Amino acid sequence: MLETMKREFEGHVIPFWKNMIDRENGGYYGLLDFDLVLDKKAKKGCILNSRILWFFSNAYMTLKDESYLEYAKQSFDFLKKAFYDYENGGVFWSVTYDGKPEEDLKHTYNLAFAIYGLASYYDAAKDEEALEIAMCIFRTIEDRCRDAEGYLEAFTRTFGTMSNEKLSENGVMATRTMNTLLHVMEAYTELYRVNSDEEVKERLWEILDIFRNKIFNPAKERMEVFFDKDYNSLIDLHSFGHDIETAWLIDRTVEVLRAEGTKYDMSDITGILTEKIYRDCFKTDRLPAESEKGVVDETLVWWVQCETVVGFINGYQKTGDKKYLEAAEKTWDFIMKYLVDEREGSEWYSDVNKDCVPESRKPIADEWTCPYHNGRMYFEVIRRMGE
Repeated sequence: MLETMKREFEGHVIPFWKNMIDRENGGYYGLLDFDLVLDKKAKKGCILNSRILWFFSNAYMTLKDESYLEYAKQSFDFLKKAFYDYENGGVFWSVTYDGKPEEDLKHTYNLAFAIYGLASYYDAAKDEEALEIAMCIFRTIEDRCRDAEGYLEAFTRTFGTMSNEKLSENGVMATRTMNTLLHVMEAYTELYRVNSDEEVKERLWEILDIFRNKIFNPAKERMEVFFDKDYNSLIDLHSFGHDIETAWLIDRTVEVLRAEGTKYDMSDITGILTEKIYRDCFKTDRLPAESEKGVVDETLVWWVQCETVVGFINGYQKTGDKKYLEAAEKTWDFIMKYLVDEREGSEWYSDVNKDCVPESRKPIADEWTCPYHNGRMYFEVIRRMGE
């Protein structure tokens, strides 16, 4: 598995994202459609930019190729120039191709990914400005994007309240989401890893408590997804991909905090999540997207398969049960066979249907489709299984 991943990422994925660089206007191009038509004037999403920043920073730290720092710096410079709001704090959701605010709303999820990319870039490049901006955004989240019970979602440019269209799906409008909490935790974990800030650590303790006491549903052995302000679940939805991702990301946070064996150790819950996904949701060599009211959506999404690989490897390392390792290897084989797009100038399909055909024709790269889930899978496999 590791050898084929090496060939795929170093020979295909990384060169693809290098070629998406916009040397004229800064950052990276925002849209390559299914037919491989590059729109050089498409808007540029901050989530895409932050994830590319994270990706090339970690590519450098993992693979030790100095050239990757140039590509990370391209994202960092554009974040400073175009996305960061020096007046009001935080980062814009998207900007025009030449760096002017397009959607100037502030979203906690988006701010979290900016921190995530900046913290990794600081670790890679030792650029103190990156850490300073990351800490400023951390304080913005804590001062403007939460209440006493946890994290809220969407805000205007000046942090007035607004509805949460960006992270609400399945016909509900959520005041809180598991997805935003998950990636705030991930971002804060990376920030704490690189600077050991005590306030960041305290917030991570709180987040783990929220997952245990508000998000996890022990009766259904899953995380709930969409909530009102009082953490009442809004829909009977089981997100298979998010649960396997949550399992290993929580274990990672506990590891970085060195909290194994303490009251913050969540291995009881993460073990339940991993086994539930394997036992009830995993289909031989692939993981469907989700089920709503018991009806399974059989769409096979690229990021869900990537999280399945990492989540099952994590389960194998935690338990020693080889069924998880075998499932991870089978999922990687599925990715290589059906999700990797062999067309020249492409990367991976966003999803395929139950017959493994990419009928949705979703873009190859856009504000959500980026080298984050698949890149992170590669770096995690190297970290966990490389020699």
